[in-house]
Amino acid sequence: MSSSTDEDEEESNLQARQLAIEESGIDGLLAKPVDVKPLADDNALGEWGRATHLNLSPEEKKHEEETVERYAINIYVSDKISLHRHIKDHRMKECQTKRFNYRHLPTTSVIIAFYNEAWSTLLRTIHSVLETTPAILLKEIILIDDFSDREVLTFLDCHCECVPGWIEPLLERIAENATTIVCPVWQCGGSLEIHPCSHVGHVFPKKAPYARPNFLQNTVRAAEVWMGSYKQHFYNRNPPARKENYGDISQRVELRDKLKCKSFEWYLRNVYPDLHVPEDREGWHGAVRSLGLQSECLDYNAPDHNPTGAQLSLFGCHGQGGNQYFEYTSQREIRFNSVTELCAEVLEGQTSIRMRHCPRDVEAKPPSIIWEFKQDGTIYHPHSNMCVTAYRTTEGRTDAQMRQCNLADRNQLWKFEW
Repeated sequence: MSSSTDEDEEESNLQARQLAIEESGIDGLLAKPVDVKPLADDNALGEWGRATHLNLSPEEKKHEEETVERYAINIYVSDKISLHRHIKDHRMKECQTKRFNYRHLPTTSVIIAFYNEAWSTLLRTIHSVLETTPAILLKEIILIDDFSDREVLTFLDCHCECVPGWIEPLLERIAENATTIVCPVWQCGGSLEIHPCSHVGHVFPKKAPYARPNFLQNTVRAAEVWMGSYKQHFYNRNPPARKENYGDISQRVELRDKLKCKSFEWYLRNVYPDLHVPEDREGWHGAVRSLGLQSECLDYNAPDHNPTGAQLSLFGCHGQGGNQYFEYTSQREIRFNSVTELCAEVLEGQTSIRMRHCPRDVEAKPPSIIWEFKQDGTIYHPHSNMCVTAYRTTEGRTDAQMRQCNLADRNQLWKFEW
């Protein structure tokens, strides 16, 4: 009972302190934001970031579903939440009490790029910036990039909410080292940091509510200019990219040479040495096709916002890489690394094949992720003494699971296809 009371008191103190910061700033008048956020209404929908659940009529429910379909966000609920709502401050206590020399921090333009964004999320983002950013630091908010020329450009997505103290840590680091930022930052003398004291809330839609027709072309251009020979790993996982017309990149290459940018190999050695570089050994990467159910390939469909937790399954072979691209490594792992490094594993007593985060290259490999691709075409798992098997469910759906090895069963035969 005492613990609960202490937690309630701490929560109350944090909220009271946050309100004080929003009104005057922890460092006096210099930290005072452009606008003062209205007092919190603890009974208001969504206040302090609480989930909002509404009892809707069938007509209202239909309207809610339409907004989700259009914006990939529940705008029906968003429209009912205050544009000035308060959200909790989850920064570490050291961040909350840190003081800044405001007169020595650069000013910033906050650039908010938006495309067919709903009004309530866009306006809430703008008010959030005005109500949490010290007036002495904020020169302007730009809703489209119009060749701004302030000391620092700060980019925000169009459905964010800031907490007090979000901008100061970023500007302090830039004041210490005002390196010109180019793409990619690390290879050309700059640095890219994640600052633990700068917190911004962000809505992550399950899907983009708009088309991105040039996304693949721009990605290919970046790979061609900056990745060197490592671009082959990108193309292996994105076969359609090989056919993409990426246009003239001579000016980008000239800029890279003019700035004396370092190679992608330098970046891997010096900036991100922990990153696993795919081996992509000939004959051991690509789609894994069943020789029993010949139209089907191993497939991994990751859950929303969480790459692990789902089972390896079967799906019609599509030749597009992505969720059907696997790599068998010299360490006998089956890696799925189109987005992040995942390894196939079978847990004790289980017949399902799940994906887990791979151990780092220097770490020991647990027996649950060790596999053998045998010459006879079977995929053998020594720890469980079983083989990967394609099968049809009673409903006629194709799937994969572990079963006792049987050389007479063609559903246990597989081949890499590229």
